Amino acid sequence: MERKVFTHIVANAVLVLLVAAVAAVGFVGATTNVFRSGNDAPIYRGTGVEQVSLMINVYWGTEYIDEMLAIFDKYGVTTTFFVGGCWAAQYPETLKLIAEHGHEIGNHGYFHKEHSKLSYDENVREINACGKLVFEYIGVGMTLFAPPGGDFGADTLRAATDNGYKTVMWSRDTIDWRDKDSELVFTRATKNTSDGELILMHPTAHTRDALERIVKYYIDGGFEIVPVSKNIGEIWTSTNNTQAD
Repeated sequence: MERKVFTHIVANAVLVLLVAAVAAVGFVGATTNVFRSGNDAPIYRGTGVEQVSLMINVYWGTEYIDEMLAIFDKYGVTTTFFVGGCWAAQYPETLKLIAEHGHEIGNHGYFHKEHSKLSYDENVREINACGKLVFEYIGVGMTLFAPPGGDFGADTLRAATDNGYKTVMWSRDTIDWRDKDSELVFTRATKNTSDGELILMHPTAHTRDALERIVKYYIDGGFEIVPVSKNIGEIWTSTNNTQAD
């Protein structure tokens, strides 16, 4: 309990410092207009022919990530992990490990808030606080934002676009956080799939148990499993946002 309390205190302190830093530079990402697509609409699936993406949203724990990374390594697969800022603050070494294994890192906000209920400025703070923290830890400038719980409003979309992000949703959801059943996870990830699927999952025990079968299903079916940015490339083209300022 004391460790958890300490962790939350540290995470909150980090957020305060990050928000202050963001404010000091006028929300760095807001000046990166090169990343504006002119369209704030979220993306629900990619355009990759015979390509699919596994979207792994991370806001809790690390106990299954090593095994998931091992499975991806075994089959030469790279995908996208959308990380929450408060999680990254608590587990920076795991964040670094994911990046070292060649996986794309996406932004999942800082505190897993309901973004549709936030103002434009509050959305900017949540998104940029996560972005700056990740950049400070691993030097990666993220360009994809997955709103927590798939919850967003017009201010969320505008805030993401204005700060160099494209908002990404999903074409199918394994609902692995609710239904703790590896067979259901496998079925939801694979049944009647087609080109460009964006498949949402989390690092849970039952997802880990189904993951190798999911990966083999797509490979054996002639699909390439790719990071989200590659899958949606025809919709959203960007270079890395280094947020170097």
